[in-house]
Amino acid sequence: MSDRIIVFDTTLRDGEQAAGVLFSQKDKLDIADRLAAMRVDVIEAGFPAASPTELRAVQAVARHVRTASVCALARCHPRDVDAAAEALAGAARPRIHVFVNASEVQLEHQLRRGHDEVLAMAAAMVARARDAVGDVEFSPMDATRADRAFLAALVRTAIAAGARTINIPDTVGYALPHQVADLFGHLREVVPEVHGAVLSFHGQNDLGMASANAVAAVRAGARQVELCVNGIGERAGNTSFEEVVMAIAVHGASLGVHTDVDTTGIYPLSKLVEARSGIGVPANKAIVGRNAFRHASGIHQDGVLKHRENYECIDPARIGHPIGTEIVLGKLSGSAGFAAKARQLGIELGGGKLARAFEAFQALADRQRDVSDDEVRSICAVLDA
Repeated sequence: MSDRIIVFDTTLRDGEQAAGVLFSQKDKLDIADRLAAMRVDVIEAGFPAASPTELRAVQAVARHVRTASVCALARCHPRDVDAAAEALAGAARPRIHVFVNASEVQLEHQLRRGHDEVLAMAAAMVARARDAVGDVEFSPMDATRADRAFLAALVRTAIAAGARTINIPDTVGYALPHQVADLFGHLREVVPEVHGAVLSFHGQNDLGMASANAVAAVRAGARQVELCVNGIGERAGNTSFEEVVMAIAVHGASLGVHTDVDTTGIYPLSKLVEARSGIGVPANKAIVGRNAFRHASGIHQDGVLKHRENYECIDPARIGHPIGTEIVLGKLSGSAGFAAKARQLGIELGGGKLARAFEAFQALADRQRDVSDDEVRSICAVLDA
């Protein structure tokens, strides 16, 4: 049997925390529409207590989206919880996400509260959220650097107060995959109550480990993953939506899990978030980068032309890619790639023409980064002159 992984998208909340990003209410509605159409389970729409404008934006998403759960973030403070409840008043499936600092460094140098006081705050605010909505998530912030005994006490307290999702955040992108797996295993062992809740993972990408950590968490029992489209977010970004969803799609059988996400919407969603956030997707970005399905080496071109799966573990059509596998001609391209490009342009190079055209192509490719379709046409036209 395959377990369903709940896909929690936080592009509209944590993604917007990326420096320089500002989503308008229309941006949030358009992105939320796309996420809901793709059957994403939970959409974290924002942090209503941040400002009246943010509260109204979350409220608009909550009233508009009717299939996915709409979530609002709140600190362990009555004003935050009440603002989240107000913003979600019109939601079909509202969720309040309550969080509090958990690591010793943050308790001492940011929150400046002791363990007992934090436990009391968590209990009171989770209960307050549960009075407002039936679905409450709790996050002990910076969990991967927290004292394990205190973390276990916080998790136990939140569950007793009514939280049904327990999210374990790697808030500063500190952890390695084996450490994440060990932490989830530890909590499942010492807090039996978690077996009646959904365990979740939220990762930042400061060490470039966020996607690997999310998969490690899933292997260790997490049944919700918190993701951002294009991996945008605070500092180096959040766990990448497209990377984790497609990792589960490719390896779901061996992991024993699946998502309900319609992966054919991934590429259009990526382009929408790129346009609205103003953060460009790097060419070498996994899954959605410009070069993800482009092949420049002669060996790779020959292999992918013979059988796409020689050098692609994902069919581009599976993510809604509009072009798909692409041969890019340059100095490392071989004759197979050159001939394929010519055929794509409607040019047949019979007899000795291919060898002569390829020689001319190589001479040009040695002088520039790539060779365009028009330049291929010109090379071939000279042979017919």
